[in-house]
Amino acid sequence: MSATTVILTALFFCLLGLAWVKGYDFVKSRDASQLPKFYMLLACVRFILISTLVLFYVLLSDDWASMESFAIMVMIMYVLMMTVTLTLKH
Repeated sequence: MSATTVILTALFFCLLGLAWVKGYDFVKSRDASQLPKFYMLLACVRFILISTLVLFYVLLSDDWASMESFAIMVMIMYVLMMTVTLTLKH
């Protein structure tokens, strides 16, 4: 797994975090009662996007060790993102 892969994956997670922050603020300013629906929708979208990312990496990579380390790295990043999302209120 190259440094470029790690950087691009971290950038992807940063963009997902930015979507969470901006979306949360937008929904809260319009109708705060819709925040649980927004959270569930974004959680599903994040899961689908991250699963698709891992699937494409696995399909396009030919090195088993690289696939395994990438999947582990992404799952750690996902758990951290979900922990921050659930505990951090802005």
